[in-house]
Amino acid sequence: MRKPVPRMLKTAICQIMLAALLWALPRGADGAAQDPGSASIIRVEVTAARSDKGQILCALFAPDSGFPGKAERAVAHTHSPIVNGNASCEFRDVAPGRYAVSVFHDENSNGKMDSNFIGMPKEGVGASNDAKGRMGPPKFDAAAFQYAGGRLELNIKLVYL
Repeated sequence: MRKPVPRMLKTAICQIMLAALLWALPRGADGAAQDPGSASIIRVEVTAARSDKGQILCALFAPDSGFPGKAERAVAHTHSPIVNGNASCEFRDVAPGRYAVSVFHDENSNGKMDSNFIGMPKEGVGASNDAKGRMGPPKFDAAAFQYAGGRLELNIKLVYL
């Protein structure tokens, strides 16, 4: 016959288990526990959209993945509605590494960047580091940033050519 576990012992065991769970949470630089939902997120604030029509399309690129023109080869894609000329895109569960972000204002919501007869964008475009290209789109190295994990906030201002 098993002896019942005293109530005080049950309470102590629960407290130890709770302390172990809290200790295992990810910690920020200040030592405070972080929300597990906020780990591994790159958040991109996009500003200066000329209208709230359409959506902002965002793509996250690794080195040698076709930045910025080959969106189908990007590591991740997301989109966001525009409110008062601003939008935000989040890339979740991103592994540490070197990346670049490209964004564009898909004003007519057709899912692609419209360009004129010589290939210049008709819609607003932007890249991480607010990188600009010369006689074409920016290069990966100009837009690249190192991501160490955790939460990273980027700002990109749209440019209309």
